[in-house]
Amino acid sequence: MLQSEKGNRFSIEEAHDADIGQNAVQRYSLQKNDNFILAVDSNKVELVLENKLDREKQQELNLLLTALDGGSPQRSGTVVIHVTVLDANDNAPVFSQTVYKASLPENSPPDTIVIKVSATDADEGVNGDVTYQFGHVSDDDVNVFSIDPKTGEIRVTGVIDFEERSSFETRVKAKDGLGLTSYTKVIIDVTDINDNAPVIYLKSLSNPIPENVSPGTEVGIINVQDRDSENNRQVRCSIQQNVPFKLVPSIKNYYSLVTTGQLDRELVSDYNITITATDEGSPPLSSSKTVELSVADINDNSPVFEEQSYSAYVTENNKPGSTLCSVTARDPDWRQNGTVIYSLLAGEVNGAPVSSYLSVNGDTGVIHAVRSFDYEQFRSFKVHVMARDNGSPPLSSNVTVSVFISDVNDNSPQILYPAPEGNSFMTELVPKAAHGGSLVSKVIAVDADSGQNAWLSYHIVKSTDPGLFTIGLHSGEIRTQRDISESDSMKQNLIVAVKDNGQPSLSATCSMYLLISDNLAEVPELKDISYDEKNSKLTSYLIIALVSVSTFFLTFIIIILGVRFCRRRKPRLLFDGAVAIPSAYLPPNYADVDGTGTLRSTYNYDAYLTTGSRTSDFKFVTSYNDNTFPTLRITDRSAAPFSRMSLLSWFLLLKTIILW
Repeated sequence: MLQSEKGNRFSIEEAHDADIGQNAVQRYSLQKNDNFILAVDSNKVELVLENKLDREKQQELNLLLTALDGGSPQRSGTVVIHVTVLDANDNAPVFSQTVYKASLPENSPPDTIVIKVSATDADEGVNGDVTYQFGHVSDDDVNVFSIDPKTGEIRVTGVIDFEERSSFETRVKAKDGLGLTSYTKVIIDVTDINDNAPVIYLKSLSNPIPENVSPGTEVGIINVQDRDSENNRQVRCSIQQNVPFKLVPSIKNYYSLVTTGQLDRELVSDYNITITATDEGSPPLSSSKTVELSVADINDNSPVFEEQSYSAYVTENNKPGSTLCSVTARDPDWRQNGTVIYSLLAGEVNGAPVSSYLSVNGDTGVIHAVRSFDYEQFRSFKVHVMARDNGSPPLSSNVTVSVFISDVNDNSPQILYPAPEGNSFMTELVPKAAHGGSLVSKVIAVDADSGQNAWLSYHIVKSTDPGLFTIGLHSGEIRTQRDISESDSMKQNLIVAVKDNGQPSLSATCSMYLLISDNLAEVPELKDISYDEKNSKLTSYLIIALVSVSTFFLTFIIIILGVRFCRRRKPRLLFDGAVAIPSAYLPPNYADVDGTGTLRSTYNYDAYLTTGSRTSDFKFVTSYNDNTFPTLRITDRSAAPFSRMSLLSWFLLLKTIILW
């Protein structure tokens, strides 16, 4: 057994020959080989190692050694030298591949076998036992993989993330038992899987957005990124369909968020826009991001009143400053654009500025009365209220407010006929032959109020003969209750009260003088009906009448002819004569309604007074009703009053002068 380096010598036992001298062993020869040569000297025979032995090539050698004598014939002897080559650790482990490559999916679980390396050692025994370990490993990789020292298997021990590291390169060392080593390179490529959803980044955003921006305006820029690779990082972006926005692709992975329609803050003031990004992996992954956008207000809405028009009702004689009504306008704009200020538009009511009648609170829209109203002056009027916002420029709208004044009973009835006392009094002539129910006269009264406040009722409060005359409750017509008898007093005095229907009721009274007579000769007795007045003026009047009688007679004839000619063109007089009351005398608010106390259209009364002293005043009454006295019925209704007045007046005047 040999285990030696080159030049080592190995002694060989010498050969023995029984002969002596020249016949003894003279020389040795060694069969030719690659490793040993024979060295012989006088003392010994040695094998010299000429070339190093390699057990891994040849574990045993057989050498043939021949000893030769010097005799003749020459004899020889041979011996086989068996050489066993012992192992020496002269071989380092050898890997099967210079470079090992492996592919590993990311997110592989721990203990996954990545690759197995293998190295062999030609030595044997301990010299041929190979163990594996990593070469120099960085701190980042030390916990990612492990290698089995016996088998050479490389396993996963940590997290494999393609996005963190797409490949690993490491060295694996193989070492035999006595420390000989060799190295190989291991390259591990990490394959990507679709384990990352796209990420949306908001690069810029205009917020808030004016509501008057035009469609197509860019309001934001979106960037989308996916850490995966290849198809796994191809991303599509979308937006929900119920918003006036869209995404327009820009440069790679960038999108512009633009408007698609007109915005209106009053309809939608805020938008929550959801952007969804989806990759093309298998299975695909997606992510969403919500972008909050506010719409900035502009003054694009005028104030709008809650009602198209307003009505206010106020009772006359109200207190100044009292509240009439309230107007309200809404402006859907924001802050100062939606702040509403109220004001009255300039105008006039009955020739006076509207501000002298009403005022409006600029903040609340409450309308107040500036003055006290009088129903009898005007019953209603209209004003215009403007609602203006505080925007720039301001916008406004108007509304009409109608003010209706309601009546209160603040006016007493006014008696038009007979004339109030204190002036000349009037006497009605009643025929003695008058039957019950005959129309004698009529009290005419009006009330400036309206409605039930102007509903008049007539009552006889005092009379000379209480059972002789009656008065219509609502018509004011004085009629006989029974036939007139001889025993009735010629002179009848009635006191009539006229009441309205207000609360409280107001009233007025008048005196009515009636003369029961068929003979004009009895007229002078009228002196006894008159009040106790001084007769100092009577003489003067009679003298003037006597002097002027001739002139007046001619003039009066001319007047009669002129009046008859013009009568058709003038308004019908309620009372034709010296104290006639024309229709125009009645105020415009006195409605000619049955039951209100005004004269019915079926009656007209003609009243006549003498031009002399009050003590001789008298009156004839004509009625255009079928119930009037037959003796006073006139066929020619236009001419009869004047002709009768002319004849009777002159006759009475002449008679008075003669008697005087």
